[in-house]
Amino acid sequence: MCPRTGRPKVENPKNVDVKVRFTEETNKKLLHYAKEHNLTRAETIRLAVDELLSQQ
Repeated sequence: MCPRTGRPKVENPKNVDVKVRFTEETNKKLLHYAKEHNLTRAETIRLAVDELLSQQ
């Protein structure tokens, strides 16, 4: 029997999909920030949401 192949399971999977619409200007700012900080767009959005929620 072969061992299972593929990616190992992660502790906290990102399995919720959220769709959001941005204006062109907001998207440009988002992409600029992400590029400056060497992040993906999704990582940048996650960080922004975490920061917003931690302020409460």
